[in-house]
Amino acid sequence: MPVADDKKQIKEEDIAKKESTLKEEGTSKAKTFHLLLLPIVGVVVVAVALLLQHLGNPANMGFCIACFLRDTAGAVGLHSAAVVQYVRPEIIGIILGVFIFALVRGEFKPKGGSAPVTRFVLGFAMMMGALIFLGCPLRMLLRIAAGDLNAIVGLFGLVAGIFIGALFLKRGFSLKRNYDQGKAEGSLLPVIALILLGIVLFAPVILLVSAEGPGSMHAPLLIALAAGLIVGALGFITRLCFTGGIRDAILMKKFPPMLWAFIAILVVGLIGNLVLGTFNLGFADQPITHTDGLWNFLGMTLVGLSATLLAGCPFRQLVLAGSGNSDSVMAVAGMVVGAAFMHNFNMASSPAGIGENAIYGFVIVAAIVVGIAVYNTFFRSK
Repeated sequence: MPVADDKKQIKEEDIAKKESTLKEEGTSKAKTFHLLLLPIVGVVVVAVALLLQHLGNPANMGFCIACFLRDTAGAVGLHSAAVVQYVRPEIIGIILGVFIFALVRGEFKPKGGSAPVTRFVLGFAMMMGALIFLGCPLRMLLRIAAGDLNAIVGLFGLVAGIFIGALFLKRGFSLKRNYDQGKAEGSLLPVIALILLGIVLFAPVILLVSAEGPGSMHAPLLIALAAGLIVGALGFITRLCFTGGIRDAILMKKFPPMLWAFIAILVVGLIGNLVLGTFNLGFADQPITHTDGLWNFLGMTLVGLSATLLAGCPFRQLVLAGSGNSDSVMAVAGMVVGAAFMHNFNMASSPAGIGENAIYGFVIVAAIVVGIAVYNTFFRSK
């Protein structure tokens, strides 16, 4: 009997080793696939952005989550800035694209309950920084690829903000864990997006639409919707985040795969702008931007810090929200309210410069964000 038991144990160990080897091979193949997919997704994103610009979206704004949420907020009457009011189908497309893809893959697993109010405030702050700079991290890359040197100043600010956030992460910053939630809870945002799409298609007269300015510039509705569906699905597959790559580089002190998507966007965007004749190197005469270097830097610093504390840029938050993460829904809601607040209280920037009250708002909100970081790093567990 002991001999038989030994043989059985050896056989079980062999099976366990084979299973472990197969698992490691599967993980390695998945990592390789992910590494190859990221630059491809970067190429697709920038190609879609350039196409949307060519078909009517504002220059250097083929895709900008912050700008599109702001325009949509204006279209439903949350702010009265007449030049930025239009329901952007790209936003609806991202939400529905992620939702459908997650359902099909069996990965629609709603979660939430991780400091929702804090996430709302950080989303608000992230939008404030973006509207001071005039663009989210994705638009920042598109602006750089088109020759806008103001966006390079913004890039330095973004890295500074992420670096500050990474210091807190290293010392234990956490908004604590989230919990499984019902599918009905996770489906609410996609349902709202679907209702909004229905209004756009069948009752557009009840929405506000800009007669001039960025809100009046848009690609054909169905093409913009399809673009959002595609980019949303790809963002869900790859977990693409336009601040996560820089954060990982700072924390791990090595080149993370996510940065290949950044490089692809910059290289292909540069080539595309040169071919289309839309490349304009310099600080002045850039579309829908301003040349105040200090506030371009500080605006993106606030974006970088807030995104790092939230564990995701505006694009990543929208993708997570579409996949059923109610914490990210709160962050997106904060961004929408932040956009309305910025315009209603004359804080949003324009080509003329920063808003009249932007300095006051920035100081208050930045102090709150730092307070959130300090509390959730050094005091919450006590």
